[in-house]
Amino acid sequence: MATRSETSRSAILEATVALLEDTTVQKLSIEAIAKRAGVGKTTIYRWWPSKAAVVIDAFMEHHLVKTPIPADLSVREALAVHLRSLIRQYAGPEGRLVAQIIAEGQYDPSTLADFRGRFWDGRRAAIHDLLERGVRSGEIREGVDVDLLVEMLYSPVYLRLLFGYRPLSEDYAEQAIDVAFAGMAAPPAAVSR
Repeated sequence: MATRSETSRSAILEATVALLEDTTVQKLSIEAIAKRAGVGKTTIYRWWPSKAAVVIDAFMEHHLVKTPIPADLSVREALAVHLRSLIRQYAGPEGRLVAQIIAEGQYDPSTLADFRGRFWDGRRAAIHDLLERGVRSGEIREGVDVDLLVEMLYSPVYLRLLFGYRPLSEDYAEQAIDVAFAGMAAPPAAVSR
């Protein structure tokens, strides 16, 4: 693989994000990205195998820093911070972008595999580790299926995002955390008499 110029790489990813404000992933072209970034199409194709790969990188570059999973808070508080930030992002243009990437993946399995491997697997692993920390600290009861909990926390967000069934709101984040912790929290310590 060719060595990337960080300046060109940033220009390509910023051009992609800017163009996606006015168009869809499906209508976006490598030509438009190259023109906006001031690079040749061959530069893009040398570094990314497809338009979808450029879009995924652009999404990840701008999304992950805006949806932190704090390490210095309780598990419940860290989940709340993360879900609120995720919902804020998904309620705007980034949510539409995620929906479009997932839509592209429905007829292009390599796009779906790329997005899952480069985005979802990392997010899932980070929340899994956070919940495992909660089990070790006693904040979450032992024996909980942590993988299922991860899916239960994220699935409603994606349901609301993809179907527009109900709005994505920060209130929803708090409600989801309350419901999740009602089922997974460790029981309170018995009061000694």
